[in-house]
Amino acid sequence: MQISIITATYNSETHLQEALNSYKSQTLQNKELIVIDGLSKDKTLEILKQNHQIINKSVSEADKGIYDALNKGINLAGGDIIGILHSDDFFAYSTLLADVTDLFEKDPNLQAVYGDLQYVDRDDPNKIIRNWVSGKFDRNNFAKGWMPPHPTLFIKKECFQKFGVYDLTYKSAADYDLILRFLFKHKITTSYLPKVLVKMRVGGLSNKSIKNRIRANREDRLALKTNGVPNSLWVSILKPLSKITQYLK
Repeated sequence: MQISIITATYNSETHLQEALNSYKSQTLQNKELIVIDGLSKDKTLEILKQNHQIINKSVSEADKGIYDALNKGINLAGGDIIGILHSDDFFAYSTLLADVTDLFEKDPNLQAVYGDLQYVDRDDPNKIIRNWVSGKFDRNNFAKGWMPPHPTLFIKKECFQKFGVYDLTYKSAADYDLILRFLFKHKITTSYLPKVLVKMRVGGLSNKSIKNRIRANREDRLALKTNGVPNSLWVSILKPLSKITQYLK
């Protein structure tokens, strides 16, 4: 069973090498790394060239944003399982991919695995800002504003083939829509790995300004309604409120 890891890059020179190092350190042998670059203008392409020995497939061309890049990576993926490693993030420990593969191999019916996520300071990754402890999977929790951390999600490729890829009509909530579509609407079998899988630097797209946050909340409501989650307005309010406890843990 092979895992395909997709990394989307665009002017990612600052932290890209650390992300690549965390992939390179993985003990799992049966893996592939796919990099989709959006015509970076900094030293990103130079860094990718220096790491060509660990990159199995790469593309550098104009795209419509990160979700478009991820869709390109999904289409190129040859693995049974697809995961994402953002260029600012890094895997938390070296046997992560082996642990994920082990869960899938033990249960042939399993279609998705997720874990915990830590938000860390952009310049000091040892400084934890938020600790996102996901908890065991319960589909009913989506109606309470819960969701698993997208960067920790590993999904069978067959699910993308059956239920589609990221919907580009969303600017910041395409990941939320995909999660709801797969885990809530289509009820794919999902398991929780109770470990911190990914460390993510703070400063995401949807949180850069109040305007972006308002748009993200509007898109959340649309994703909830589209995928049949009841009381979409109330759930879209609960979703950001649920993050408060992450700062306290």
